[in-house]
Order: sequence, then structure tokens, then C-alpha cells
Amino acid sequence: MEKPKVKSLAVPRFASEQDEARWWSGAEGRVFLKQQSSARTATGSAGSKLVAKLARAGSVQIALRLPSPDLARARTIAERKGIGYQTLLKMLVHEGLQRAENQK
Repeated sequence: MEKPKVKSLAVPRFASEQDEARWWSGAEGRVFLKQQSSARTATGSAGSKLVAKLARAGSVQIALRLPSPDLARARTIAERKGIGYQTLLKMLVHEGLQRAENQK
């Protein structure tokens, strides 16, 4: 049996970081990541500007205590999205800080 051809997705241009975060956490972003990880090619794709920006920013290790149910929810959501739970938590903190900063 022949496998159906799947259209390869490209990362679109985003109007804002919030739009980009929504795309990456949505179905198309997950499909794109799965395609990229399954292809494992060395094409040197530019990737996401937000992910590149966060990767360039130095990170500091901290200890953060979370209620067990919240951590379990984060792990469940991250698994559903196809990302690590720490990545999900970093994205949520980043989005929350952006939102709080934009409120007056």
C-alpha cells in the first residue's frame, strides 16, 4: 500500500510574538515540529524567531515549587502538544510576562 503524501508545512510570518506562540502551540505548529523531527535533515532551516530569541537569551537555573496537580497538568498538556513540559512552562511564563507588561 502506498502512503498518502503529506503537504509539508512552512513557518508563516507572524504579526506578533503572541500570534507566533499561538501557532506553535496549535495543531499546525505541532505538525510542523513532528515533520521536522521525523525528517532529521540538516537543511539549516531558520526556524522560529521566538524560539531563536529565547535560545539566544541566557538562561538561569532556578528552583520553583509548583503544586503537584499543576505540574501534572503541565506535563499532560506538553505531551499533547508534543513538547517538553519545561519548554511549555517557559512559554507560559514568557506569555504571562508579556501580557502583564502590556497591561497598564
